[in-house]
Amino acid sequence: MVLEFLNNTAPDKIEAAVARLVAEDATYISLNFDNPELKKILPWTGTQNGRKAYTSTFIGVANYWTIEDFKISDAFGAGENVSVFGSFTYRSKTRGKLFRSPLAIHAKVKDGKIVYFMFMEDTFASARSFSSGGKWKIKTDPKGPEYQV
Repeated sequence: MVLEFLNNTAPDKIEAAVARLVAEDATYISLNFDNPELKKILPWTGTQNGRKAYTSTFIGVANYWTIEDFKISDAFGAGENVSVFGSFTYRSKTRGKLFRSPLAIHAKVKDGKIVYFMFMEDTFASARSFSSGGKWKIKTDPKGPEYQV
């Protein structure tokens, strides 16, 4: 069921797939639980409920990037839980920047419908695909130097 959903996320297919495969009150967690700064870049991020969260996410992705590759490498389930792993390559439509990211999905299926879906990716790379310049000063190691990215 989750793989069928993922195979039907193109803008012309997503609404029918959601109606067929997703529960009306399903939860969608995209990239984080709640991050207002990231939401400015990727408006669908965070925790949402209802079928609209599923359609708006995949339509938003198609509006922001050209999807050059999307591959599922592993999928398995136990009871109501489903895990999916893979990778994708997107190109931002505004900057033309290409990035490749791993993906991890945890989904739950009950009574033949997706009721929970958490999609994780390299958000640093996806957000950077829209950057026009600038640098961040970073200090991660308490004993190490500060550096720029």
